[in-house]
Amino acid sequence: MMTRQGRYGRYIGRLIRLADLIVLNLVFLTVVWLNPGIPDLRLKLTWLLFNIAYIPASFLLAAIDKDRPVRMDRVVKVAVQAVVTQYASFLALLYLMGVADLSWKSMSELAIIDMTVFTLWRMMARWTLKQYRSRGGNTRRVAIVGARVTAEKLYEEMKIDPGFGYDVAGFYDIYCPPDFRYADRFRGGLDDLVRDLDELKIESVYYTLSGEDVDTVKRLVTECDRHMARFNYVPQMSSYLTRNMRPQSIGAVPVFRVRTNPLENPVNKALKRGFDLVFSSVVLLLSPIVFIPVAIAVKLSSPGPVFFRQLRTGFMGHDFYCWKFRTMRVNTDADTVQATRTDPRKTKVGEFLRRTSIDELPQFINVFLGDMSVVGPRPHMLKHTEDYSRLLEKYMVRHLIRPGITGWAQIRGYRGQTDELWQMEKRVEHDIWYIEHWNFLLDCKIIFRTFLGVFNPDKNAF
Repeated sequence: MMTRQGRYGRYIGRLIRLADLIVLNLVFLTVVWLNPGIPDLRLKLTWLLFNIAYIPASFLLAAIDKDRPVRMDRVVKVAVQAVVTQYASFLALLYLMGVADLSWKSMSELAIIDMTVFTLWRMMARWTLKQYRSRGGNTRRVAIVGARVTAEKLYEEMKIDPGFGYDVAGFYDIYCPPDFRYADRFRGGLDDLVRDLDELKIESVYYTLSGEDVDTVKRLVTECDRHMARFNYVPQMSSYLTRNMRPQSIGAVPVFRVRTNPLENPVNKALKRGFDLVFSSVVLLLSPIVFIPVAIAVKLSSPGPVFFRQLRTGFMGHDFYCWKFRTMRVNTDADTVQATRTDPRKTKVGEFLRRTSIDELPQFINVFLGDMSVVGPRPHMLKHTEDYSRLLEKYMVRHLIRPGITGWAQIRGYRGQTDELWQMEKRVEHDIWYIEHWNFLLDCKIIFRTFLGVFNPDKNAF
C-alpha cells in the first residue's frame, strides 16, 4: 500500500541518522586537523571508538525522529542529550581500551565542537523537514473519530503548523452536531471510515469519543489492524485540564497527574530572572544606537513626549507602568481604546514602529526593573483586564507569571486587535499553555521567532 508520505518517506529518518555520522566524523577530522600530534595508531582506534559511541546516542535521536510535531526546544534538548550520551560512552570506551595519552585540549575541543555543530545540524535538519512537509511532502493522512470539542481541538493543533505534515481526511461520528465548527469536513459514520481506510489510504486514526464504548473501540482497533493503520486514543479532557500532564497508572487503569507550574520551582524561577537581567542589561547598554534616532523621529512626527507610559496589569494582578515609544498623537482615549489597523491617531513614524515592534524596545526597562520578563503573556491595559476577566473564566490565570515583551501567543499569530471574543480566548489559551509548559529552550525559541518577525512583520502588527 503506497502511503501519503511517499515512496521514499520511510527512509527520511535513516538518511538523517546517516548524516549524523557524517557530521560527527567531520567534527572528529576537524579536531585532528587542529591537533596533528596524535599518533596514527591511536588516531585510528580513537576514530573507531568515537563512531561506536554514537550507537547509544542514536536511540535517543530515533525517538525524536518519530515525533511528527516538530518543537525546536525539544529538538535542541534531545540533541544535547545525545551528544552528552555519546561523549560519556566515548570516554568509557577510551578508558576500557587503555587510551590515556590524548591531551585534555584535544578532548575539550572535541566536546565543544561536537556539541555545537551537532546541535545546529539537528536543528537545521528538522527545520528542513518542516519546510518539506509544509510543501506537501512526507505528509501523513489521518482520520478523526468524533465531532465534538475534543475533535475540534485536536484538528486545530494538527493544522496550526503545516510543518507537522498532517493531512486530515475528515471527521467520522454517529452524527454531525449542528454546532460542530468543521461540519464541512464531516465524512460520515464509522462504516464510511472503514471504507476510507482503504480508499483514502489513511495511516492513523485518532479516536476522540468515550473509551467506555467498548464495542466501537474494539471494532475500530480491529479494522485499523486489518488495514495496517495506527489507532490512537485521545482522552476527552475538561477545558480546565489543559496542563502538561504526566501519564501514570494504578494497576491497569491509566491516571494523569497534573503538573505544577514549572516556574514555581525556585531553580527555574532564578534561571528565568537571571536571563532577563542579563538580556535586558545588554539591550539597554546598546540601546542608544536605536533609541536616539527613534526618539528624534518620534519627536519630529507630532507634538508630545518621546515615550508613552501606560498602567497595565502585571504579575499577580499588580498594576505597573509599561513603557513604549509613542506611536500616536496625544489623545484622551489612549488608556481605553485599542489601536486599529486604520487608526487615525497613529503617526507615520508610529506606523513603522508598530509594524516592526520597535515601539516595544523601552519595555526592556520594565524587564530590568522586574515588572516584566523578556518572554511571557503580553500585558493588557487595565480596561481590557476589567472587561475580559468578566467574560473569560481563565483570563486572570495569565497573570501567574510576569508579563513579557513577546510571548507564545504572539509568535503563533494571536496578537494585535481583538475584534471578537474568540480571538482573546485563543490568546489566553496560548498564554496558559506557555505558563504550564515553560522551559528555558522554549523561551529561546520564542525570542528567535520574534527576531525573525522583525524582518517579516506579522499582518496583525499595527
